[in-house]
Amino acid sequence: MIGLTALISPHSVDDFLTSSWPGKPFVVHGLQQSISELTEIPFLQSLETLLNSWPQSVSAHLPDVADEASAIDTTPQNARKLFNNKMSLLFNNVHSISPVLEKWLKQLSHDLGLPRSTLARCMVYATPDGKGTAPHFDQNVNFVLQLHGTKKWWLEENLHVENPTERFTMGQPMDPELAIYAAKEMPTTMSQNASEFILKPGSLLFVPRGYWHRTEATGEALALNFTFNQPAWVDLLTLALRSRLLQSAEWRELADGVSSRDSARRHLATETFEFLLTDLIDDLPNWTAADILGATEGPSEYS
Repeated sequence: MIGLTALISPHSVDDFLTSSWPGKPFVVHGLQQSISELTEIPFLQSLETLLNSWPQSVSAHLPDVADEASAIDTTPQNARKLFNNKMSLLFNNVHSISPVLEKWLKQLSHDLGLPRSTLARCMVYATPDGKGTAPHFDQNVNFVLQLHGTKKWWLEENLHVENPTERFTMGQPMDPELAIYAAKEMPTTMSQNASEFILKPGSLLFVPRGYWHRTEATGEALALNFTFNQPAWVDLLTLALRSRLLQSAEWRELADGVSSRDSARRHLATETFEFLLTDLIDDLPNWTAADILGATEGPSEYS
C-alpha cells in the first residue's frame, strides 16, 4: 500500500476527495505500518543521516524572516552549524536521491488526478527547537508527514486572495503577478481564528493551496513534504495554445518593431499582429476542451 491510501489511513481516498480535496485542511495521526516504507528510508532516520547522505546544497532560512523568502544556499557541513544557530533547513527535490520517494510521488499524482504538467517534489524541512516558518501561503498543495519531533501548525482560510498562483509571506514584497489580482493591503499577522494542529511522528497534514499558515517546532523536528505545484486552467490553455501556434511559421516570426521609435515600423508590427490574432479568432471556435486536454495530457497510462 502506497500513495494517498497509505497517507490518510484509515480514511478512504473517496472520503478525502469528497470532504477535503482540494480546499480544506485534513489531518490524521498515528500512522505507522502504512508509511513504514517511508520511515524506513535510511537517510530519513535523523538530520545527521540526511546531512551525511545529501549530495547537493541545503537552503537555510535566515533569522530576519525565518522563511524561504529569505534564505541562503550552503553546504551540508555548514548547514549543521546554521541549524545549531537556530536556522531552519530545507532539502529540496529529495526524491531525486530516492526511488522510493519517486514511486510515491507518481502514485500520489495518479491518486489525485493531477495534470501531467504538475511539478511534483519531495522536500524535507528540519526545524530547530522553538523555531518555525513565518506566516505565509503557498501556490501549491502540501502533504506534510512528520518524521521526528513535534511541530505546531496554525492554518487559516485565505480571504485576501482566491486561488493564488504565487507564494506570499506576510511583510514581504508581493510577486508582480500576484499583485494583479490580490488585495492591495495584505495582513501582517494571522488572526485569532487560526486552527491549531500538533504534528508528532506519524502525523499527516494536508495544507491546501493558498491557506495562510505558520509553524513552530518543539524540540528538533524533521518533516517530509509531498508538494504539488498544480497548473490552473489558464496554464493548460496557454500550454496548448503555445503548442498549436508554434506549428505556424508566421507565429514563430520575430516580433519585430513593436517598440521601435519609428512609427512606420510600429504600425507595421501592429498590423502583422492584428492579422495573426484575426486568424486565431477564426480558429478558436473549432477548439474543444477535449482537444486541449488531449494535447496537454495525452492518453493515461492508467486507463
